[in-house]
Amino acid sequence: MSPVFAHGRLRLYLLNLLAESPRHGYELIQALSERFGGTYAPSAGTVYPRLAKLEEEGLVTKEADGRKTVYSITDAGRAELAARATDLGDIEEELTDSVRRLADEVRLGVAEAMKSLRADLASAARDAREPGRRPEHSAEKQRPQDPAAGPNGSEHTASEHTASGPSGSEQPEPDARTASRLALRDAEVLLTEFRDELRAQLRTASATGSVTTASVDALRAALEQARASVRSTLG
Repeated sequence: MSPVFAHGRLRLYLLNLLAESPRHGYELIQALSERFGGTYAPSAGTVYPRLAKLEEEGLVTKEADGRKTVYSITDAGRAELAARATDLGDIEEELTDSVRRLADEVRLGVAEAMKSLRADLASAARDAREPGRRPEHSAEKQRPQDPAAGPNGSEHTASEHTASGPSGSEQPEPDARTASRLALRDAEVLLTEFRDELRAQLRTASATGSVTTASVDALRAALEQARASVRSTLG
């Protein structure tokens, strides 16, 4: 996922949030998530080191409130904001652009995954409707070569012809039901692979705080679209 804040920008924006009111760390994370429309939420490992640095520079103070630590901006912090008012205005504009970009990335990622899934399911459905496409080898290739046949397997004995048929060594092409069951198995494998891959991506994104309400909404909409497409393909 593309970087959200340029170097030093998050530090300044945290000061801006604390200028509105004192907050503890989790409230700052929530406030940032709300400003980004749910498309981005920084991790605690991103926010707390910056708060510690701001405290070290005398721009914020902290005070224990039960089990929570509340951060407040100092006069020096307000002076820093005033001196960098232009930078703060630029951050607000960048924030709007970042929200749009992150939402586009979520939609694109889900759309690409759905496109691949629809193509795989459509292929499985075609195999189910066309049994002749399923076997990878013809019955002739599957039939053991008669010991009396020549080097090229072109000679056949009368007994060989007698043995051919449902009870002989030739394997008939699967009927529609058999082919459908085989295609169903392939489709279930595709669905399992898709689920596992998407779940892994979601867990990776969650570790960085990137799974948000907006992400889930985009995923839900894409899945509904894919479901309708698959139903249409299957008839």
